[in-house]
Amino acid sequence: MPNSTPLEAFDAVDVIRAKRDDQVLSPAQIDWVIDAYTRGVVADEQMSALAMAVYLNGMTDEEISAWTHAMIASGETMDFSGLDRPTADKHSTGGVGDKITLPLAPLVAVFGVAVPQLSGRGLGHTGGTLDKLEAIPGWRADLSNDEMLAMLRDPGAVICAAGAGLAPADKKLYALRDITSTVEAIPLIASSIMSKKIAEGTGSLVLDVKVGSGAFMKDHASAKRLAETMVTLGRNAGVRTSALLTDMSTPLGMTVGNALEVREAVEVLAGGGPADVVDLTVALAEEMLRLAGTNDVDVRAALTDGRAMDVWKTMIERQGGDPDADLPRAQETSEVVAESDGVLMELDALAVGMASWRLGAGRAKKEDPVQAGAGIEIHVKPGEAVRKGQPILTLHTDEPARFARAEESLAGAIVVEPAAEGADAAAASIVLERIG
Repeated sequence: MPNSTPLEAFDAVDVIRAKRDDQVLSPAQIDWVIDAYTRGVVADEQMSALAMAVYLNGMTDEEISAWTHAMIASGETMDFSGLDRPTADKHSTGGVGDKITLPLAPLVAVFGVAVPQLSGRGLGHTGGTLDKLEAIPGWRADLSNDEMLAMLRDPGAVICAAGAGLAPADKKLYALRDITSTVEAIPLIASSIMSKKIAEGTGSLVLDVKVGSGAFMKDHASAKRLAETMVTLGRNAGVRTSALLTDMSTPLGMTVGNALEVREAVEVLAGGGPADVVDLTVALAEEMLRLAGTNDVDVRAALTDGRAMDVWKTMIERQGGDPDADLPRAQETSEVVAESDGVLMELDALAVGMASWRLGAGRAKKEDPVQAGAGIEIHVKPGEAVRKGQPILTLHTDEPARFARAEESLAGAIVVEPAAEGADAAAASIVLERIG
């Protein structure tokens, strides 16, 4: 009986070997391997080998563009052209204490620019926007396309989960990269982010590319290279795109963890909150509005006069949440104190993120649950004076057995030096550079 299995255009082993040997893959090879992986013809172990070859040998700009468009073509795309207003979105490459999406989306919507913010859940030491919002009683992440469009019309912003049909190849590859130590590959990061954002259909996109210990990109040069790659991908696809390189050497704001970060975001929407969170929210809002063609508006005023808060409350209510409900609190707390007098010189973002994860605020695998109340409160930021025995951090968890592992993560993360040596430790601007 003849074999009825259709003949594939390429062989996975040949594609893997080509990239292993540092050859340039053709657009046809890339289209095939992404489609075949989505269909299950290319196995996980084969895609793992290809991802490692990409990690080790890199890709040309042409390869990255073809890879990105192949992932877009693996699923559906969204279209917001029927809205009566421009659209703008923001994407962060992930950091510690990064709750910026929460105040940013309603703030931008105040000025007549719709914000379709498709977000994800946390994995490892970086928190996920959906995990944070799910700390609000009743709030739901999954919306239909019709529900999403209705919210973009009124109140003008939505934060929700991306539908299963959006770049499905990326969903498979994203999970694989995490368990094969290929997350940091710039071609794979850039194509992962931009395939989803281009498929999402936003007219403008601002990328918040984190730099420092708590970010995937540890140094300025690699972060800039990633930003430039993504800006080029966006613009070539017809999306007005720019990037801000922002500091992630120390945690953002004064909280890390789901419910803790929601409380801080609400403080910002009420006209208060930590200066670094407010400054970055405003900077990103101004950049989103600039790309969308809305200039000469007082963004900070919309935080202080309640307009952004009004949009926030409507957003939460429309997705089943109670914006005025009490948020979960952890059952147990423990303090980390200064061991000497002086000035706090360093508070390492990666270590704090790992400690928060070990307290239960994050997950090791995508199906793991998270504790809504777990996380870390920060009482002192770099540049501030401390006294011996003064609390620097408060750890929150429902399971006290987690404290020891969290404290292990913080070994060496807190550096206090005598005041005279620490005189110049004041924090610099959180925005390091603009690309595009």
